[in-house]
Amino acid sequence: MQHALDSLADRDLLRSPVTVDSACGPVVSINGRQVLCFCSNDYLSLANHPAVRLAARQAVDRWGVGAGASRLICGSTLCHVRLEHQLAAFKQTPDAVVTSTGWMANRVAIRALAAKGDLILCDKLDHASILDAAASSGAAVRTYLHRDTNRLETLLRRHRSGARRCLIVTDSVFSMDGDVAPLGELAVLKRKYDAQLLVDEAHATGVLGAGGRGAGELLGVEDDIDATVGTLSKALGSIGGFVAGPKALIDTIRNTGRAYIYTTAPPAAACAAALAALELIVASPSVSAGLLAAAGDLRKRLRDIGLDVPEGSTPIIPVIIGQAARAADIAVKLLESGILLPAIRPPTVPPGSSRLRISLCASHTPDQIDTLVHCLKELAPVT
Repeated sequence: MQHALDSLADRDLLRSPVTVDSACGPVVSINGRQVLCFCSNDYLSLANHPAVRLAARQAVDRWGVGAGASRLICGSTLCHVRLEHQLAAFKQTPDAVVTSTGWMANRVAIRALAAKGDLILCDKLDHASILDAAASSGAAVRTYLHRDTNRLETLLRRHRSGARRCLIVTDSVFSMDGDVAPLGELAVLKRKYDAQLLVDEAHATGVLGAGGRGAGELLGVEDDIDATVGTLSKALGSIGGFVAGPKALIDTIRNTGRAYIYTTAPPAAACAAALAALELIVASPSVSAGLLAAAGDLRKRLRDIGLDVPEGSTPIIPVIIGQAARAADIAVKLLESGILLPAIRPPTVPPGSSRLRISLCASHTPDQIDTLVHCLKELAPVT
């Protein structure tokens, strides 16, 4: 193990997380020093919202801290059930199930929808939880180049007839690039080849669409999506995951999903916090609209100063640096200048594409964004 760690260090790939000693927000404390944070997935700034904190405190007072058991034993509280009902209503699906993590949500959903004798088709840049769940399902797994629906159709023509069931799985917003999946084209292909479409809306829930339901709503294809996976840990500011879809699928997960059956339930306080956050999202859809407008402006400003910033329409804004050593060096200098923006390096992204991944949040002020642009102009000049 030590030899492997030394090899990572030699290639500037060894990671060591900073320790934050304050609440999540646009400004955090590291070793007692206040720095701007541009790497959180707390897109709507709800993790530290007074109403969300109050809901969590009240739930702790009523239900304690730990759930004490798995969902099927005695770990399901009224908070869990209420959250599932509200998530189903929000996503406009018949039912929903809450899991302890977003990773687990992908695992139980994919393994319920595909097994030995089936075919799973994944975008190469799908989240690791999708790719790992697919690999463990027993189904034949094929990947297609990122957002390449022509390649996807080639795979469907070649392999669909030999499979019992076919499942297309994609992120709606890709976490390292911030771009959106071509859900309309995927919907056409899923109908043409008698497949099912599972979409992970982790980074889109609460952020995209007029009602905040995600990229499916934004692109007008919700009726073509057979099931949705999401997290409670990003725009909802809590911890956990969920699957929303037909009742038969949700009941199958509850009865056969090993990761669901054999894992302690998430704390009631986490569910209560997510419920409060969901209410805020429904009540104030303009927050996400303001966030997307600010992200679009920031993306343009960064490109105007010559930085390599791909096209996009989400709060995830990658600044492509290239080599891991250079990305790590810039991240260190940014932190010295008062900005927390860690380098994203292989294996999270392909070799040669190391980057600084900006995650903009609704509570970032114009002055804070100005500071970020200034520091990036000084510390990450085009080479």
